Amino acid sequence: MAATDFVFIIKTRRAVVQESKESILKYKLAYSGIILFVYVIGKNIPLYALDISAYREAYFNVEELLLQSIGGDAYRSSVFALGIFPSMISGFLVQIFMAVRGLFTKSVISPGKSRRMTVAVTLAIALFQAFTRVREIKFIASAQEIPIVQAIAAAEMVTGAVLIMWLSDRNSRYGVSGRMVFITVNILERIMGVLYKNKLQDLAVPLMISAVMMLIMMIMENTEKRISVQRISIHNIYADKNYMAIKLNPAGMMPMMFTAAVFMLPKLIISLLISYYPHHQGILWWQENLSLTKPFGIFIYIVCEYLLTILFAMFMLSPKDISERFLKSGDSIVDLHAGRDTRRYLRGVVWRLSLVGATVMGACIVTPMLLQAYGGMSSTLAALPTSMMMLIGFSCNMYRECVTYWNYDSCRPLF
Repeated sequence: MAATDFVFIIKTRRAVVQESKESILKYKLAYSGIILFVYVIGKNIPLYALDISAYREAYFNVEELLLQSIGGDAYRSSVFALGIFPSMISGFLVQIFMAVRGLFTKSVISPGKSRRMTVAVTLAIALFQAFTRVREIKFIASAQEIPIVQAIAAAEMVTGAVLIMWLSDRNSRYGVSGRMVFITVNILERIMGVLYKNKLQDLAVPLMISAVMMLIMMIMENTEKRISVQRISIHNIYADKNYMAIKLNPAGMMPMMFTAAVFMLPKLIISLLISYYPHHQGILWWQENLSLTKPFGIFIYIVCEYLLTILFAMFMLSPKDISERFLKSGDSIVDLHAGRDTRRYLRGVVWRLSLVGATVMGACIVTPMLLQAYGGMSSTLAALPTSMMMLIGFSCNMYRECVTYWNYDSCRPLF
């Protein structure tokens, strides 16, 4: 083979590889765009025999606006009315089951079996939620037709929940940010609705609070604690510049997503019980007070946020796994022995950072809720600062992911 032919082959291969690499980010963004297009269409397809006139004008309080981020449409009356709640809570429950199971056995559940468990739990939760929700929806049908219409609507909602789960899985594989794109769309819809329906003078205070909360979220998401690490494989001038970074908010926006889902689960159970025991005083008390418009409901919500922030931080960072990797590789944290000392130190760091993150996030969430509960702010406007804060948090994560793909596309092949 001539030298010129060899050079031509190398250049051709480099051009093909470079072209394929440059399409990764574009492909993922285009795929997520198609997924969102399907999701937005589904959010606007009403359920069978729905009384659309009953949902043209509706009043939303802070709880409904906040839970809309994991729900489907604003009125929860479309084929995507259940939103990502069933898949979120099923994944959470399966992870808890696997973690508890790991305490008693060393056998590992295969990814396929874990996936089947998640799908089964998702279907069960979707059926339960659809059965509860369909009783509150207004239909255009006679009394004799109502049971049939409700069954059809419930089947539509369950099908929509399964489709959303599939779309979320496909977007996680081939798109950007997984299920976060659905939450981002819901939040944007909620923000635009609040801004459109209120006057500028009414929005002044909520927007000021939103600006402060957005700044706090930017700091929390982009500030990190650096722990110096000794790498035995590095013996050059960069040996003393190695570190392990932990964000100031270690769990990120995951607790915000799952807090709403966990808070929504007992409300569904209470709604089901109240349909069978409409005059039970204890159930009525829980129904009235387990709300984000009541101090008791706000307290429960913040407690859930605290617990989930610490739980997710410990689970995602896993000081035990990090210390075991150090033992296997021979690396260590500066001035610390590998093993038990490292595990204790990392556990303390994660605990303190997660506690700080939970406190800051909890304060940002509870401030507008308390203003709404005690009459200082309208119920609709009270959710605006929290929505803005969540939007910035999700946007930071999506931006970092896109930057990663962009940097990967920018790399040039060696040959």
